[in-house]
Amino acid sequence: MEILLWLAPAAVVTVLAMCWVAWLGREHREHREDREAATRRLGEALSRQPRTTYAAPRLPRERSTGVAVRQRRKAG
Repeated sequence: MEILLWLAPAAVVTVLAMCWVAWLGREHREHREDREAATRRLGEALSRQPRTTYAAPRLPRERSTGVAVRQRRKAG
C-alpha cells in the first residue's frame, strides 16, 4: 500500500487538470449567438464557391493472391 502513495500527487494533479479543462471547455452563453452567426456566414461562403469535381481515372487493379511470385526470366 505504501508504494501506491507516490501515485496520489499525480492523481490529484490529473483530476484538477481534468476539472480545469472541463471548466474552460464549457459552452459560454454570451458566445452562442456569435457561434450561430459564424456558422451561418460559413454556410453562405461555402455555397458561393463553385463546385468542381475531378474524377480520377480508375486503373484496373491486379488481383493479389497473397503470394509473392518471381517473374521467370527468358533464357537466351
